[in-house]
Amino acid sequence: MLTRWYAVEDLERVIIPREDYEPFPKITDRQAWDGLPEALRTALVESAREYIGWSWPALPATLFMEFRRYGDRRRYEKQHFARRRALEAMIIAECIEDQGRFIDETINGIWHICEESFWGIPAHTYSSEPLPDTARPVIDLFAAETGALMAWGLYLLQPRLDAVSPVIGERVLREVRTRILDPFLQRDDFWWMGLTAPKRQLNNWTPWCVSNCLSAVLICEDDPARRLKSIAKALRILDNFLIPYPKDGGCDEGPSYWGRAGGSLFDCLELLYSASDGQICLYDEPLVQDIGRYMYRSFISGRYFVNFADGDAIVNIPADLVYRYGRRINDPLLSALGSGAHHARGEQRFKLRDSLLRLLPAVFNFSEIEKATAQPPFVKDVWLPEIQFMAAREKCSDEGLYLAAKGGHNAESHNHNDVGHFVVYANGRPVIIDIGVETYTAKTFSSKRYEIWTMQSTFHNLPTINGVQQQAGRAFRAQDVSYCSNELGAELRLDIASAYPEAAGLKRWQRTLRLERGSDPKIQVIDEFSLYAPSSDLVVSLMAAREPQIKDGNTVLLGDIVLVFQGEGLRLLRVEHISIEDARLRSSWGDSLYRLLLQPDRPLQTGRWTLRFSQLPV
Repeated sequence: MLTRWYAVEDLERVIIPREDYEPFPKITDRQAWDGLPEALRTALVESAREYIGWSWPALPATLFMEFRRYGDRRRYEKQHFARRRALEAMIIAECIEDQGRFIDETINGIWHICEESFWGIPAHTYSSEPLPDTARPVIDLFAAETGALMAWGLYLLQPRLDAVSPVIGERVLREVRTRILDPFLQRDDFWWMGLTAPKRQLNNWTPWCVSNCLSAVLICEDDPARRLKSIAKALRILDNFLIPYPKDGGCDEGPSYWGRAGGSLFDCLELLYSASDGQICLYDEPLVQDIGRYMYRSFISGRYFVNFADGDAIVNIPADLVYRYGRRINDPLLSALGSGAHHARGEQRFKLRDSLLRLLPAVFNFSEIEKATAQPPFVKDVWLPEIQFMAAREKCSDEGLYLAAKGGHNAESHNHNDVGHFVVYANGRPVIIDIGVETYTAKTFSSKRYEIWTMQSTFHNLPTINGVQQQAGRAFRAQDVSYCSNELGAELRLDIASAYPEAAGLKRWQRTLRLERGSDPKIQVIDEFSLYAPSSDLVVSLMAAREPQIKDGNTVLLGDIVLVFQGEGLRLLRVEHISIEDARLRSSWGDSLYRLLLQPDRPLQTGRWTLRFSQLPV
């Protein structure tokens, strides 16, 4: 999409010179900063007050080494991110007040971060060594994000920093050049660039890194030729992300990662738009529009989104970004999703927390989004054929039943071995769920990933056949996929047998997932299967957010939802209570989850089973 801008001579015509590039008001623009809503100004300043005289957390080498030694990435990351949150808060507070109250502590933060050996995190060093190689800087997600933080901080505050000492700004520029500008321009071996073989599947890393590197380039690169070459390289990298992207705009990483996939793409497009005075504009491109629309297509209700892959069921979407994305592509539903999320936060909406790349537009767009009072969109039917994602709701609201299901393959980004998996919600609340992912450790993105229980098909709403689960890899996929919808309902049919290895002994497992509207609304999941040999070791797992109450041999109550299961010999084997200890899972589900295990009471070679979900009469 961006190939027409690869040539430096074309960019030279449209890119605003560094000295003229002012996408946001600087601290010296008192009319802009003083004109912000008073409640917003007060909240942002208040959030920075705790950092006056703050004891900046230490980042010793031994803390960094905990990831390689013990697989623990949390303790270092907690200190790392705390430093950056503090600096961001004080930069904004000083811009609002312009009284010097936050300058000294801001300088402390800048100096602390400049003295870090590595701006990224231990899990992203591209090395098996326990400590980073300071002679060869690596650009990971958070090194790039730190570079952008330092760049935007200098952009906003340079006159006030220079008044203390010009050495501060000079140090920032030197560190940004060494850690970001030089490696970004000179090296092609970062996998997220997609520029060298063997090429990995690109994901949210690509636009996330590019958005922050591009910020640093636009603000800090003082060599005009290098600046244009770096922008041209950023465009090539973004094309590497966009070219293989599903043409339906579906994000196989899920809504939790959309904020750093489609959302970071939007950050990049906004930077390019502002840096070219609107001449580099992709908002009319159907793919760019559909990437934005994915968010309301995966929206369930409130803060609940369909959380396939490494997603959380409860997502705090970047409300302002989603709103602005909708405005750019002229889609009122997307803007409504953003404004609805903004207003749903109540008084918390004034306490903006994000990277400066997103915080600045949110601050200066605040008055507009405050006036936008549209209700969140409830799309009745969704089908994204490339990622094979379907969603259907009983009504054009969050009342009644909601079904989402997926086909696809088991080499998707942040894959969970979950071909044929589904979720059921009722009145906007979870019933049958995707549990999501635990707090990341060294195991999460290693060869031991599928030893983690949340990544295994047996802890999704899927069958386990002869003790065999689904397997990872692109060959393990759905086949014979078909979808249809009308006013009476929506249906997805797929054969998931190929998602299992040969050891499962499975010929065919056709799963039909159907939401039926009308006078007798219900969700039905129909499994028709054929094995090479009879077996009674066929177990269908159902993960439930609500404690099951067994009514009789084939009926279970899940709150106000009735589950009836029928078919050859199918019975409820047992209900397992799962205590949730992990903080990330607890944030979505609380203390407990439940797993229902269904199994035939005799060996079967073929069969047809039906699960029916309906609501109790009010």
